[in-house]
Amino acid sequence: LLQPAVSVGNVGQLAIDLVISTLDMTKVGYFYTDCLVPMVGNNPYATAEENSMELSINAEVYSLPSKKLVVLQIRSPFIKNKYRPFCQTLLSWVKSSKCARVVVLSSSHAYQRDDEQLLGTPLRYLLTPDLEKAVGGVMQELKWKEMEKVAAYPGINDTEKVLHIPGGGITKLLFTESSSKGIPMAVLLKFCSEGDNIPDAFALVNYLNEWLQLIKSEVNTSSQWKIPSSWRLLFGNGLPPALF
Repeated sequence: LLQPAVSVGNVGQLAIDLVISTLDMTKVGYFYTDCLVPMVGNNPYATAEENSMELSINAEVYSLPSKKLVVLQIRSPFIKNKYRPFCQTLLSWVKSSKCARVVVLSSSHAYQRDDEQLLGTPLRYLLTPDLEKAVGGVMQELKWKEMEKVAAYPGINDTEKVLHIPGGGITKLLFTESSSKGIPMAVLLKFCSEGDNIPDAFALVNYLNEWLQLIKSEVNTSSQWKIPSSWRLLFGNGLPPALF
């Protein structure tokens, strides 16, 4: 199961858009919940006039059996105080559906990094203990950087470290709950700022592709991903002509 966190810059959601559009995934259902702000709109992945009028809602499920991949796309923010009920419902569905692993695409405020997090790549990962046993070695081979823990009380007590993902929405809650429930989960995230987050989305989906090889490519580039038709309406002239 691949899903986004509603986080800073909507980077995870934009990256999920690229996956669904590029792999031409089939919508197979909805994730019904009262934890998200209700919304409805036209098909964001329309390829012709015939399917442009199909309706989409705030949480939908897409499938690609050939890759044993299911994607949950979330398109609206959470209602206040509904984070925990949503996580409980989601993880209950994950367990009942017997998902082999869950991958969450997320982001975190770049301006709240500590000194250690300023070094090297702005991309990070987290693995729950159950998934660490299975793929921890792969991450080492890829030379990926694990999300650093930061001082719980900076300047007062720098020895006590905690996981801190500012701007990450439900990311930390999903990760800690999955760790305690024995659910194999990976979190892939990028440090970023609000603004034009298209480059961040490409960076995150290329990061994902390094590991899962959703599309075959010797060199990860933006041009290998199919831009959803909805991006033209959302970003307008913000997209270079080469991306249309």
